[in-house]
Amino acid sequence: MSAFNGQSNSQLILALSKGRIFEDTLPLLEAAGITVTENPETSRKLILGTNDPNVRVIIVRATDVPTYVQHGAADFGVAGKDVLLEHGGEGLYQPIDLNIAACRMSVAVKNGFDYETAVRQGARLRVATKFVQTAREHFAAKGVHVDLIKLYGSMELAPLVGLSDAIVDVVSTGNTLRANDLVEVEAIMPISSRLIVNQAALKLKRERLQPIIEAFERASQSKSQ
Repeated sequence: MSAFNGQSNSQLILALSKGRIFEDTLPLLEAAGITVTENPETSRKLILGTNDPNVRVIIVRATDVPTYVQHGAADFGVAGKDVLLEHGGEGLYQPIDLNIAACRMSVAVKNGFDYETAVRQGARLRVATKFVQTAREHFAAKGVHVDLIKLYGSMELAPLVGLSDAIVDVVSTGNTLRANDLVEVEAIMPISSRLIVNQAALKLKRERLQPIIEAFERASQSKSQ
């Protein structure tokens, strides 16, 4: 199934999000002989062409990439482990950890908040996050009681205005935390981005997809060495 009716099985749609994942995926695409002809940061187009007339890239919100791939609107895509954990991964084949867009999922609090003592004393913490499932599982495993507050925007504001005691978010350099007087108090897990493939597309378009998957794998392995 494809969102572009009338396309043959040789045509492929790749779902990517703007920013770091897009930039880090470009060298992997080039290793497969595919060059994206437009920059999503300067183009308003949501469907980008490539040097291969049978491969197009759609630009979607990071959290929507698994949904587009799951439902066949895209044949394959690149999504962070954080996004995939929240999505659940239903209907997706995840063949490769691409070792790109590396960061970590962490707990952070306002500077001066005694997180360790609060946890040790069994305090009920208010935690703001967009990664509700991951946060729930993390604190449940630790036996910490939390009230989870789902946010979609900047997490860093929540502890500063008293909405929450802590946040769970992805951290790369930590610069945003420091700029907002927050400190990282616990790392939950490392995060990187993965190749995801629609299961039906893997069967119907294997001849076109398999060489790209193999090229991605070779490039990601050389990157990690």
